[in-house]
Amino acid sequence: MGGIEIGTAFWAGLISFISPCVLPLVPPYLTFIAGVTLDELAGEERSPVVVRRVMTAAFAFVLGFSVVFVALGASASAIGQSIQDLNQSFQIFGQPALPVLAGIIILVMGLHFLGVFRIGLLDREARFQPRNKPSGVIGSFLIGMAFAFGWTPCIGPILGTMLALASSEETVAEGAALLAIYSAGIAIPFLIAAAFAGPFMQLMKRFRHHMGKVEKVMGAFLVVTGLLFIFGQMTVLSTWLLETFPGLTEETVL
Repeated sequence: MGGIEIGTAFWAGLISFISPCVLPLVPPYLTFIAGVTLDELAGEERSPVVVRRVMTAAFAFVLGFSVVFVALGASASAIGQSIQDLNQSFQIFGQPALPVLAGIIILVMGLHFLGVFRIGLLDREARFQPRNKPSGVIGSFLIGMAFAFGWTPCIGPILGTMLALASSEETVAEGAALLAIYSAGIAIPFLIAAAFAGPFMQLMKRFRHHMGKVEKVMGAFLVVTGLLFIFGQMTVLSTWLLETFPGLTEETVL
């Protein structure tokens, strides 16, 4: 797995984090998993106890969703390897069927986010709404797993793109690593938000007006990715990037 896949996966994670149905709910999630109030979370002089509780809960939370995403990446890679022969037997537009079908799905999702048409299923927010506060680290870990399974309306299309890429990796380990990098793209800004909750919430107030633009960027990203899959240009793009930026040829040691 080279630099292109690493960069794509990490940026996809960042885009998922700033999506309209994730970013605004970061502070409420932090208060819930840590068992603190918004004032305690964003106070200028947070006590060491609050800081420790928030950061411990945040680490457990990101570990929870990362475990799920990595498992999905490994599964996608394993399934992709098992049906490679079948994939080559059936073609669409002169290309192996599975990448084309994945591209069509990604393209449709991108058009949804651009507002060309709306898909009701993608407008539903499948949020996990627990009744009781989680019990420490284990509870935060479980909430993180629930986040990975339940937050499909916004991160689902981009996650689906990453799983499609994982299915084309040569080994299960590479598919799992790809989703680990995607998870890091969500986890790192989440942990930064936990560490600097006050400035983060101030930034969010100014950024909120741009959520519509973020959704359009997500849509454009998905449309371009879908077209690359459909017309078999993902390999061409990778070759061009490798020729233009030789440093991307460095392999990641797993």
